[in-house]
Amino acid sequence: MSTDDLPHDLPRDLEDGLIAVGEAARDLREPWWIFGGAAMALYGLTDLHVPDIDVLCAPRDARTLLAELGGEVIADPGEGLFRSAVFGRAPDQPILVEVMADLETRDGADWTQVAFGSRRLVFVEDTPLFVPDIRDHIALYRLFGRPKDLARVEQLERLIA
Repeated sequence: MSTDDLPHDLPRDLEDGLIAVGEAARDLREPWWIFGGAAMALYGLTDLHVPDIDVLCAPRDARTLLAELGGEVIADPGEGLFRSAVFGRAPDQPILVEVMADLETRDGADWTQVAFGSRRLVFVEDTPLFVPDIRDHIALYRLFGRPKDLARVEQLERLIA
């Protein structure tokens, strides 16, 4: 795990939302990650719109985090491309927070577990947050395989080129 400095030009709602997540996650028991567009902004990409903060964690921690953020668990129908053992939203934060636990993505007729093998510590102000390594994030987007995900692969690959 490495510690990285962050860009100082995050949109205010995103910065405030990330701080809220980090503060609410201080007592989580198992590893957790911010991923998706919010993580891409934390990597330093500034030319993207981030509509929400996606968090991946363990089921018990997902419930704890949602309660701390004033969110609620939402029944996941398990249809479409994704399903989670626990899924919930905290809409009353500076930016929408979506929390997932035991996330899976559909690969044909089968479901594949979404997991990260790395965990990088980053800070927004003095608030600790965790993101996967860029290469893990690239693998995730390739697994998802949608056109918007493959476009994100290109953006992320430029960061490590």
